[in-house]
Amino acid sequence: MKLYTFDPAPNPARLKMFIDYKGLTLETQQLDMAKAEQLDPWYTAIVPEATLPALVLDDGSRLTEVIAIVHYLESLYPERPLLGTTPQERAQVLNWNHRIFNSLFMACAEAFRNGHPAYSGRALPGPINYEQIPALAERGRARLVDSMQSLNETLAQRAFVTGDTFTFADIDLLAVLTFAKWAAKTEPSADHTHILAWQQRASDALHGAS
Repeated sequence: MKLYTFDPAPNPARLKMFIDYKGLTLETQQLDMAKAEQLDPWYTAIVPEATLPALVLDDGSRLTEVIAIVHYLESLYPERPLLGTTPQERAQVLNWNHRIFNSLFMACAEAFRNGHPAYSGRALPGPINYEQIPALAERGRARLVDSMQSLNETLAQRAFVTGDTFTFADIDLLAVLTFAKWAAKTEPSADHTHILAWQQRASDALHGAS
């Protein structure tokens, strides 16, 4: 199998943290999204959606969503599990993956792609051009602020996003907080003490600190 990705981008960053944590080595090709290399004809012939990351399996089939890629890789490489080990744990991780994606990632993407001049006429990823909607940028930043407050309250009650164990839900939250800081100029405030404490714990867990 072969991975096409661009590590600095938000969705690829989620996958890179997963791969690094599990110590996996995959054949990988980086495509520079800043140069729109994901729109090159040779790549869209493989991945018509023109999105990154994409994992092409040995039979030629493709996985183009991060959540699907990590579930596939976890099934092949279950050591150092990040998706839960019981039915309830797996459900909780998946539940939080979707909550974080919908409430934070999508809000940040709305703010960034509808507000940055570099994305004029390119408000959505993929091969089809869509115009920006400035009101969505404003709404995205408002959603980010509200979602961070909600998460701060949640993290007052637990060490990590789903409970006592570091999981892919924590990786998702780490990735989106980085994304929000540079793309939407939004980050946890000094009042978000529980997010800030969690951020240190999660970073330590990701990098193997004791």
